[in-house]
This record gives sequence, structure tokens and C-alpha cells, in this order.
Amino acid sequence: MKNETPKIFYIILVGLTFISGFIYFKWDSILDLITNLINFKESHPSNIIGFEKFLSYLENGDIKKVDLYENGEIVVFDIIDSISSKLQHVSVKVPIRNSSLILKLREYQIDFTAHPSVSFNSAWSILSIFLIPVLLFVVFQLFFSEGSNYDFFGNLGKARAKIQLDANTGVSFKDVAGIDEAKQEFEEFVSFLKMPQLFTAVGANPPKGVIIVGPPGTGKTLLAKAIAGEAGVPFISISGSEFVEMFVGIGASRVRDLFETAERNSPCILFIDEIDAIGRQRGTGVGGTNDEREQTLNQILTEMDGFKPTSGIIVIAATNRADVLDSALLRPGRFDRQITVYLPDIYGRIEILKVHSRDKKIDSKTSLKFIAQRTAGFSGADLANILNEAAILTARANLETITIKQIYTAIERIIAGLEGVLLNDSRNKRLVAYHEVGHALAGTLLKNHDDVQKVTLIPRGRAQGLTWFTPDEQPLLTRGQLSSRLIGTLGGRAAEKVIFGKMEITSGASNDFFKVNSLARQMVTRFGMSSLTPMAMELPKPTIFFGRRLQTRPDCFLDVADQVDIQIIEIVEDGFGKACTILERNRLLLDQLSTLLTQIETIDGKDFEQFVSKYTGLPKQTKLQPLS
Repeated sequence: MKNETPKIFYIILVGLTFISGFIYFKWDSILDLITNLINFKESHPSNIIGFEKFLSYLENGDIKKVDLYENGEIVVFDIIDSISSKLQHVSVKVPIRNSSLILKLREYQIDFTAHPSVSFNSAWSILSIFLIPVLLFVVFQLFFSEGSNYDFFGNLGKARAKIQLDANTGVSFKDVAGIDEAKQEFEEFVSFLKMPQLFTAVGANPPKGVIIVGPPGTGKTLLAKAIAGEAGVPFISISGSEFVEMFVGIGASRVRDLFETAERNSPCILFIDEIDAIGRQRGTGVGGTNDEREQTLNQILTEMDGFKPTSGIIVIAATNRADVLDSALLRPGRFDRQITVYLPDIYGRIEILKVHSRDKKIDSKTSLKFIAQRTAGFSGADLANILNEAAILTARANLETITIKQIYTAIERIIAGLEGVLLNDSRNKRLVAYHEVGHALAGTLLKNHDDVQKVTLIPRGRAQGLTWFTPDEQPLLTRGQLSSRLIGTLGGRAAEKVIFGKMEITSGASNDFFKVNSLARQMVTRFGMSSLTPMAMELPKPTIFFGRRLQTRPDCFLDVADQVDIQIIEIVEDGFGKACTILERNRLLLDQLSTLLTQIETIDGKDFEQFVSKYTGLPKQTKLQPLS
């Protein structure tokens, strides 16, 4: 009886809720229905007389007031019966509907009232008002009945249709390229799943969990699928954002369902993507309140403590925000290891391109190495997107194979946007040409600068012209390299000033100044490359939303903040002065290259360097060398 009481309560509550809801939303219809019923009753009294008798009553002055219904077709009035002397409620049907009745009533000075037409929209309107709530109530009563296996409130927190279970992912380590170090680490996990007895024999417990950290598109999910594919175990995956909803307790319930699914399918890989959605530092926000997300995180911690190391379940999580994760997640016994996946280097990009070009018809003359050289900083997903965009461009041009032209066009579309319309104004076209050549020439004549890849006047995105450089991928950059990049970035504005004068400089260098300011600030505050101090003066910036301290120390000491700004200004002004000097000394070369760019609109990097080498010697590129 104790178990039936809540169920009966829910039945009554749900039924009243639906009935109240229908009354609220159908209130106007209900009022109209009641009004029509009253009018219908009034317009159909039991005593009916003929029209001739009605006229005689009218002429004799026996009628004082009448009510008109159905657009004047039915007349209702009260009259005293001459025999019984009782008041009778009488109606008469007017044979012809016209204005003569109204005129006659006015002639005999009879008061009359016209009532609206009595009509019901349809039988369905009555059913929708009265029967639908009853039907819904009956349906819910069936769901909650003893003979039903359906439990609405019990299933409210289930992780339904969001948990993906793949018995065979079809992915192996052959499909993973460019992240060899991480792949080697995960080969050990395959051994844990395939031959756990080798480890348990010597008392070794496999790790319960591992977090893969890396930028978006670097293959974190693909790597987790490859582990399951190599080990031949099921792959269970869910996104971190699927746990939390508006109902309190649903996230924790879904976590329990997830781990129950994993236990039923063990050994298996349990993959949680974007775990930072639920695994952030607890006590987050300014108020530091305990919310649904924190309850979900607590349940994950409890579940990971609950299953044994020999259960055959390995939990793999992926994130690109490891800095915001709660420390309890990262302690031994939960996520024992963190494996970082970096953006691929040139050799990694070549291997990734080989994987994604398997099903692509690429021209035999196309070199994957050249593509890799032009895609520094690209992730595996970016490279796959490039080849797909190139294939689309090839199909659009009705070509049979993908050539290097389509691939280069795809790279530029992804980086800078869609190709725009060339400038028709010769003056603006000439100005943009000087601006872009200024970038390329200033960079080419600096010994520590990156090589020019391409100079073009073809607009892309918001840029009217573009200069591409091939960045050096070495992890350490010298002060000379950073200064050269700063000078090359300022080369566009320097060319405008040298050629057109101070009053004719344009707003085209706005993005250049943003990059220059950011680079100069890092040189002063992070890299210690100023005359102010050899130490870094910038501290990490905690984020209030992620539960860090509300009040933190400033980026640098207040008494040196002004000096930092002065140092930044000095670095930028010194770089701008050097850029102007380089272009002034090579004014003839600047003019000729700008004229050539205006004519042909695009100059390749090799052609640019060959043209420059005819007039002046190119500086020898220097690399970071150890001191002897």
C-alpha cells in the first residue's frame, strides 16, 4: 500500500495538470461554448406559433418586447395567454428574412434585441475541450498501472539514445598518423585488454583511466576508437554535455547507467568526449554554488572508485582544456595518465595526408611534401578538410584528378576565406600591391625571417590582398627571429608611408598592428626580451568562471606597468623604423615588384626570391646554433 500511494498521487497530479492546462489554453472556447448553449436554449422555447398569429399579436399591441435569433429568422417573445392568463415564452419562425420585420417592429414601437448566431464550430471542438484531457488521463493511468512495464518517472534520468555502443569500430592504428608518440603509449593499453594475465601475474594493475589532451582536430577520438579496434573490444562513447540537463539528479543517474552499460559489455573502452563540460573545478562561478554539474562529477568520481582494476574497463576522456579540470579527476586511481597530442610536424602531416588521400584521385605529379610544407600549424582534421575541399573543386571543374592547383586553392579558402572580386580601381589596386610587396620584401631581406610563399592581390575574406610566409616550425625562437617577424609584419604600413607619404596611409594595416602589439607584449612580459628585465613579468590569468580565485595579482607589478608599455612602444617603433629603412634603400626594387604584381596579380615565393636576387643579395638564413 505504501508503494501504491505515490503512484496514485502522481496519477491525480498528472490528470489535474492536463485538465487545468486545457482549461487555461481553451478558456475562450469554453466560454463561447457555454454562451452558445445558453443562446440555443433561449432561441428554442417549447411553445411555437405561426407567423400569422404573431402578426395579429403585434397589431393588437399584445407584444412589448422581442428577441431576434439566427439573423432574424427566429423571434422569441413573452405573451399572456387569454384563456389561462399565464405568461408564455413563445417563438415564431419568420418565413422570409428581410428588413420588413424590423420596420414593422419600429412602426409599432416594439423593443427588440438581436442576439448573435448560435453556432458550434464542429464536433471536434467539443471533443478537444472535454474528451482530450480525459483520454490523456486514461493513457497516463495505463502507463502507471500495475500491469504496465513503463515507468515514466523512473526512466526520466536514463541516458537514453545518447550512449553509442560500437561492437567493432573498424578503426586500427594504421588509420592514425602524425601522433606516433601517443600511439606508442596506447599500444600498452591494447595489451592490457588483450592479455591482462601478463600484468596481473606480476601484480601490475592496468590504469583505470587516461585523459587525452590536445587541440581540436588532432585525432583524440580517432585514437580512442583505434585502441578498441586493435583490442577487439566494444567502444562505448558519450559526450560530456549529454550528462547535464535542467532536472536535478539526471546527470548522476546517467553516469550510473553509463557505467552499468560498460560493466555489461566488459572488457571495453568507455570514452567521454569533452570531459571539461562536466569535469571542471568544483565551486565554480562567483557564488561557488553546488549545481547539477558538480553532482554529475561527484558521481563519476564515485563510479571510477567503484570498479576494480581487473574489470576490463578502461575509461578514456578527451579535452582541450586540461587546465580547468578538477584535481580529483587527475589523481591516481581515476585518470592515472595524461597523454598530450600535439599538432603534427611536417613529417606527421605527410603521413596524415597519405591516410586521407587513400580514397582520393590525386594527380601523380602532386607532391604531398609540398602540401605539408604549406600547412604548418594544421591539425589532422584540417588536412582532411583540405583534401575534401580540393576534391569538391575538382568535381566542380569537371576534372578527373585532383591537382596541386585545387589543393592550394583549398588551403587558401580554409585560411583566409572565399575568393573575392579583384579591385577595379587602379589607384587602390596599386596601393594594395605596394602594401603586400612591402611585407614580402621586408621579410625577404631579413636573415632571420621566414621564406615568402606567395604574394597575391586576389581578395579573400576581409583582406584585399595577402602575403603568405612559410613559418619555421622549430619549438624555440630567438629574439632575432621574433624581431624579424615583427619588422616583416610592419612592412605593409612602411611601404605605404615610403611611397604615398604620411597623409596617404590606409586602414589596411589594422590587423598587422594587432599582431605586432601582441608579439611585442609577449617579448616584454613573457619572454623577457626587453631592456627592462630578463625575467617574465606576466602571471597566469585564472578565470573566475572556472572556480579559480576571484581576486588575483595583476599581470605585473603596478610600479612597472607603465614601463612595460614604454618598452612595447619602443620595440614597435624600432621595428617600424627598420622596415622603412629597408624599403627606402630598395625603392627601385619595391616599385618594380609592385608593378609586376599589379600586372600578373600573383607572384609565387620562388619567383619572388629570384626577382629580388637579380638586384640585391639575399641574406643567408641563420638557424639556432649552440655556442662553441
